[in-house]
Amino acid sequence: MKSWGLVLLLLAGMHARAEKTLVYCSEASPSTFNPQMGEDGPTFNASSQMLYNRLVEFEDGGTKTVPGLAEKWDISKDGKTYTFHLRKNATFHTTETFKPTRPMNADDVLFSFNRALKKDHPYHKVNGGHFVFFTGMEMDTMIKDIQKVDDYTVKFVLNQPAAPFIANLAMSFAVVLSKEYADQLTKNKTPEKIDIEPVGTGPFVLKRYVKDNSIRYDANPTYWAGRAKLDKVVFAITPDPNVRFQKLKAGECNLIAEPAPQDLKGISGNTKLKLMSQPGANVGYLAMNVQKPPFNKLEVRQAIAYALNRDNYLNVVYQSTATSARNPIPPTVWANNPDTKDYDYNPEKAKELLKKAGFANGFDTEIWTLPVSRPYNPNGKKMGELMQADLAKVGIRVTLVTYDWPTYLSKARNGEHQMIQIGWTTDNGDPDNFMGTLLSCAAVQGGSNLARWCNKDYDKIITRAKTVSDMRERSSQYFKAQELFKAQAPWVTLAHATVFRGMTQNVEGYKISPLGTEDFYPIDMK
Repeated sequence: MKSWGLVLLLLAGMHARAEKTLVYCSEASPSTFNPQMGEDGPTFNASSQMLYNRLVEFEDGGTKTVPGLAEKWDISKDGKTYTFHLRKNATFHTTETFKPTRPMNADDVLFSFNRALKKDHPYHKVNGGHFVFFTGMEMDTMIKDIQKVDDYTVKFVLNQPAAPFIANLAMSFAVVLSKEYADQLTKNKTPEKIDIEPVGTGPFVLKRYVKDNSIRYDANPTYWAGRAKLDKVVFAITPDPNVRFQKLKAGECNLIAEPAPQDLKGISGNTKLKLMSQPGANVGYLAMNVQKPPFNKLEVRQAIAYALNRDNYLNVVYQSTATSARNPIPPTVWANNPDTKDYDYNPEKAKELLKKAGFANGFDTEIWTLPVSRPYNPNGKKMGELMQADLAKVGIRVTLVTYDWPTYLSKARNGEHQMIQIGWTTDNGDPDNFMGTLLSCAAVQGGSNLARWCNKDYDKIITRAKTVSDMRERSSQYFKAQELFKAQAPWVTLAHATVFRGMTQNVEGYKISPLGTEDFYPIDMK
């Protein structure tokens, strides 16, 4: 009996050791577990691919749209009606507090999109009602109506044709939530839990979250596309990139986010590790809040563009892992204008413009510096110090300010900053995801236009670009918009950075996404 007991214990131990757990050293805590209300990489990484699905998805590691919760879709001849045919085998998560009684259906799709679309929706204002991407992408004005044809057929009727519409639906924010779960929460008088204790159809189920420490997930045993190869995923929240590197070397993490440029050689030279890289579809920039003086004056904004030694930032901050940004969209995204006239480093020109604007003796201001490393800026603090020194040379006295990441984003969305370091990685590979989401008048209201710059001529150009399907015509319009943007200088464009990931040798199947989000569903561990 004792020997059989020992055998059983050994078998149990073998089973436990065979369990596949991936530990991911992430850079920051998510601000929510509902991508509808998210606006940053850490939030999307912790929620959009892990917990949810969309009607349309992007293929793994690419920008091609493929079926998701919709098995197929039809588009009317006038380009204004999209009919989605839903799959019938997608079930929502079973958690400690919720067990679904039916598969995902049209009611869930209408609930999810109408929550953002309709201000009188019972869940519209729950947890603040900020649908940054939905508004920033102008989905609220693009969509006229959403109709349930039957339990597994849904029609989206648009006000006018929109070339990026399908790609928009594959973005992180366009997730499908459970109406049945929402109804239960309403009955229990706890509607706020919908974004905090998430229920999705995705490949993993949230088990536990400790703010600024860790997030734990289990594989979804009933995932419609097949159970994940990994049994568990742990996010070890580690803001310091050097600490992430040390944890990777020590085997405490299998994959790390945003390794610092100075650690890249240490990863590639370690036989137990491997380094992956890819040109980034991103832009890092300094936004000036044009609603706050003196940044409402064009000469001041142009002076700052001339005063910043951006080539020096490429060497010191990025250590030659980035290229200088001329436009608000990177060269890896089509419609980037190679002929846009840029600002060179010219402190004397900056002083002339400041004098012309009435600030011969400069002025006092703030720059908010990134508190976490991002794909488009690995070291906001160091960059802030360099900017501070450059601006001091032309008489602008800068105080550097920062906050924890969720607070940073929340305050920025409310327009509390004067100048702010920020950046963007494409969500769908379409130029509108930069030109519209970050710079349109609608995006000021949505909160993603941190320059708070609303230019009617610019808006007319990008609206024209969205409503035509011919790529040449769209490119022509975006070229004009980039030239106008540069002349008006609501940002100083800084860099397009190469994206790196460090991981242990036993991680298989990982691909760097050009969209900046992590997808752990395809990953296996040796």
